[in-house]
Amino acid sequence: MAENGKRRLSKRRTREKDKDDLDEGVMIGTRIGEDHVNYVLMYNMLTGIRVGVSRCNAKMHRELVDSDFKAAHKFSFDITGNELTPSAKYDFKFKDYAPWVFRRLREFFHIDAADYLVSLTSKYILSELGSPGKSGSFFYFSRDYRFIIKTIHHTEHKFLRKILKEYYEHIRNNPDTLLSRFYGLHRVKLPRGQKIHFVIMNNIFPPHRDIHETYDLKGSTVGREYNEADAAKNPRAVLKDLNWIKRGRHLELGPEKRKLFVEQLEKDVALLQRLNIMDYSLLVGLHDTSRGNKDKVREDFFVFQPNTTKIERIPSSHKRESKASKLRKAVGETEPSKLGPSTTKLVLNPHNERRKCRFYMDDGGFSGTDEHDNPTNYIYYLGVIDILTPYNTVKKVEHAWKSLKDDKLYISAVHPQWYGKRFFDFMFKTIKYNDGSTEQTKPENTEV
Repeated sequence: MAENGKRRLSKRRTREKDKDDLDEGVMIGTRIGEDHVNYVLMYNMLTGIRVGVSRCNAKMHRELVDSDFKAAHKFSFDITGNELTPSAKYDFKFKDYAPWVFRRLREFFHIDAADYLVSLTSKYILSELGSPGKSGSFFYFSRDYRFIIKTIHHTEHKFLRKILKEYYEHIRNNPDTLLSRFYGLHRVKLPRGQKIHFVIMNNIFPPHRDIHETYDLKGSTVGREYNEADAAKNPRAVLKDLNWIKRGRHLELGPEKRKLFVEQLEKDVALLQRLNIMDYSLLVGLHDTSRGNKDKVREDFFVFQPNTTKIERIPSSHKRESKASKLRKAVGETEPSKLGPSTTKLVLNPHNERRKCRFYMDDGGFSGTDEHDNPTNYIYYLGVIDILTPYNTVKKVEHAWKSLKDDKLYISAVHPQWYGKRFFDFMFKTIKYNDGSTEQTKPENTEV
């Protein structure tokens, strides 16, 4: 009997090791420098998402109505994921905003419902990269690097709900949009704690390719430079407009891809102008195919996985409170563990939904081409990010203040109409064509 028990234990450990090895190969990110409560918060986020998304997806398909865009469903949970009555003592509360709308958006983006939930489960990657901007937001990556959970300010959450219908219509009419792809909007509240709003969105960068240079481009030049000496020490540095210009970077796109990019960017920027949005940027990741993954840019990452093995063996006859208390302790005591360099078992192909978008179908990105539309050595990973900043009173004051010492045409905080025009013109002029020339004629009848 004892020998049989040892063999079963050995087999179980082997299966667990095989699963861990598979997971380790595709997870990327680094530990965030936050208080330990953020790990608990993250655990709660994913529990709420699983319940909320599963509940909505289990219902029969129906057409959207106006009330769906304003809907908000509330849940209370203990830490084991059991839903509680409103008056019961809870570990956290979860609010799911416009679930039917985001279900439809995920369908537009070809996100399989089951895959979505599988990605957002089990192990959670913590990233210290945060937003390229100064928002103070932080990111969590799903274990397969497909999705980003990004915390947002309350004002951004309100603004997304305000523009959700216009955003939805734009996505429906522009399946190849370069705008951030929002898959869910949620809120978590801990007892006696603050309310944390967050969105689920696409990860522009792929899990299977090193990004050799990263740029955050706004079309502005004032204060838009990352120290090159620091950049030399940090391959993950997010560089800015002046770095792009001084390094002589361009988007090398042949006639066909140039037309696709310019036309879609024009439509996307026109929407942002209509919605009074500014301060967005084009995130550009460069992958040099001649270098491949040999530089090992993606080195170390940490993973958070509470040890619930013992808890799962608690007999069902025991009270729910016993299981909940043990899980609270496990989550509270778990430290993210370092899994080492991600140099093995990388996924070989981009995820299926990327193949449905023209800007992500070339090995998960948009390959550079020459004037004969033949591929170059670069693959671009592109997306317009940080699209939830309206031109409000705060931004107007920022514009007035910065205009006192810098040229008001080149600072970041400007009116959305001028911001969009400057942004589009910068991106248009950065395209390299005709044997290196960047002197192009702007399309006629442009909306921007």
